[in-house]
Amino acid sequence: MTIFRQLHQERFNTLTYLVADSITRDAAVIDAVEGQEDGIARLLKKLGLRLRYLLETHLHDDHLSAAPRLRKLTGARIAMHEQARMACCDQLLRDGDSLYLGEEAVEVIYTPGHTRCSVTYRLQDRLFTGDTLGIGWVGSVTAPGADPDRLYASVHGRLYSLADETLVYPAHDFRSRRVSSIGQEKLSNTDMPLACSRTAFLASRGHKPAPAFNRIADSNQRCLYEMT
Repeated sequence: MTIFRQLHQERFNTLTYLVADSITRDAAVIDAVEGQEDGIARLLKKLGLRLRYLLETHLHDDHLSAAPRLRKLTGARIAMHEQARMACCDQLLRDGDSLYLGEEAVEVIYTPGHTRCSVTYRLQDRLFTGDTLGIGWVGSVTAPGADPDRLYASVHGRLYSLADETLVYPAHDFRSRRVSSIGQEKLSNTDMPLACSRTAFLASRGHKPAPAFNRIADSNQRCLYEMT
């Protein structure tokens, strides 16, 4: 049985996830946000969990990650896609890799487009999609390394090929909705329903190139929050 908690932070409308194996008590936190460190530490203690991994779905450009400080506090390993080039990353991930919490396997699905390093984590029937696929939306293409063509392929080609019953847990709660499913998003996602063609999606996102630099993304890449 998997232990699961969804943590909402109002400041950035972010959603962070705690998952753990109920037998071994090995845990992972996905997309921890600045300011959550103490609350996550208290929750781990309350539930009797050992934090093994700090998983990042991508290099965030709109808020600072709490992963560097939680790494220092707990000794957990930061893991994210190799394209992120994060200074304090302990484990570089590639498409198809698996991380284990006891007997529970967390599968890595490479879903670039919102950023070049975006991944989705799959645990049983749950997807943790970061900013790639949200509830009624898909990720922006304004971050450094963003690519609307790759985003279309990641969502329409990869995620929409999964079973309709697969649950979708994104990294933001923009519309007061915190869980969806692949089947629901294929039907009603405003940005990219299943019926949306590649041509139509690219036209809707324009052709303006993403910037080469973002201060917050740079801070996360360099793990500056660990040092403050």
